Amino acid sequence: MQDLTRGPIFGHLIKLAAPIAIGMLFQTLYVLVDLYFVARLGDAAIAGVATAGNLQFIVMALTQVLGVGTMALIAQAVGRKDQADANLIYNQSLLLALVCGIGVLAGGYALAQPYARTLGADAVTAAAGVTYLYWFLPGMALQFALVAMGSALRGTGIAKPGMVVQVLTVLLNAVLAPVLIAGWLTGHPFGIAGAGLATSISIGVGVILMFLYFHRLEHYVGWNPALFRLRPEVCRRILRIGLPPGGEFAIMFIFIGVIYLLIRPFGANAQAGFGVGSRVMQAIFLPAMAVAFAVGPLAGQNVGAGQLARVRETFRSSALLGSSLMLLLTLFCQWRPEWLVHGFTSDPEVIAVGAEYLRIISWNFVAQGLIFTCSGLFQALGNTLPPLYSSATRLATFAAPAIWLSTREGFALHQVWYLSVVTVALQMLLSLWLLQRELGRRERQALAASAPMAA
Repeated sequence: MQDLTRGPIFGHLIKLAAPIAIGMLFQTLYVLVDLYFVARLGDAAIAGVATAGNLQFIVMALTQVLGVGTMALIAQAVGRKDQADANLIYNQSLLLALVCGIGVLAGGYALAQPYARTLGADAVTAAAGVTYLYWFLPGMALQFALVAMGSALRGTGIAKPGMVVQVLTVLLNAVLAPVLIAGWLTGHPFGIAGAGLATSISIGVGVILMFLYFHRLEHYVGWNPALFRLRPEVCRRILRIGLPPGGEFAIMFIFIGVIYLLIRPFGANAQAGFGVGSRVMQAIFLPAMAVAFAVGPLAGQNVGAGQLARVRETFRSSALLGSSLMLLLTLFCQWRPEWLVHGFTSDPEVIAVGAEYLRIISWNFVAQGLIFTCSGLFQALGNTLPPLYSSATRLATFAAPAIWLSTREGFALHQVWYLSVVTVALQMLLSLWLLQRELGRRERQALAASAPMAA
């Protein structure tokens, strides 16, 4: 356990964010490695995997419910020096991870075909998406256990073990991908199925490694059979904090789904270009997301300890760091976005779509970084509804105008990208206002509580 209620805020932020960024970078490489080798199978394969990969937003939504609730409650318990509550939260999160994993497997295999047929540009693309999903679903189910254990460690102020496990599993995936997709060494390529299988095997190994770490090295929280029984009141505590962030990812799933439907008439090349561009953008977001992930446990422990001045300082430091990093990445995307796309495909049409997407969408990188930071602070405060409101506002301001534009003569893809930039800016302003209002309310409550004691 690392006590984050003392010492320099910026130092704690860097110490937490650096391993989180490395781990998230390698986590993103899961998909990028698969995409690199799948790209050799053709544009339909790229579009199929990218379309199927959008379903991961639903799984990410569910893992967010589990991860955010677990991290926030354990961080606050650590700040209060309440180890018993932290241990109870951890064991209940493992139980929820088991239930969610089973649910994802059952629902995923039942809905894979209708989902792929709905979003795929053609029958070949849909078939590729179904094949990938069938082999990727076990990995999606195992992510719940991985998230539960990683979130518990972050709540206690420890980030390095999660990073090490992610690095090792991605290296394993990088070895397995060419073997299973292209048939290197074996001479028996599995194609798109191999991409999903390689990732599922790698995530499974990651779960085993994290379990071994907890069994041998982690002493603050750990598995306890007596606590591994359903406690409805504890699960409600986790879900109360975790459900709104899960709703944010569900909204993102709908948002991306709307974009795929809008660009479907432009063909598989457009879907492939957007698929590559959006995955590259996710990798670009990693610095800001790492800072936001570090904000949660850092501010959360200080919320538990009642040190609101350190909570505000955490926001200022993280906002400055995240915005600076995202500004540099914006400038790069304005300069040579095609370099980022060319590594995955040589098709000129796909490169053109992906590069245009990155050049336009990069104007919202700084705003998106601030949105991530605000969400991290709300998670630490245990009030995750405001970020859900701002995400819902973005969907509302984007979907209706985008659908209307698609019915107009001369509709083009860049109109969708520019509309997205505007709506992200509006979401940023709303998130900042909601956060300042929440911090002000907490400070007034703290002053009111301390006034009788002072008297």
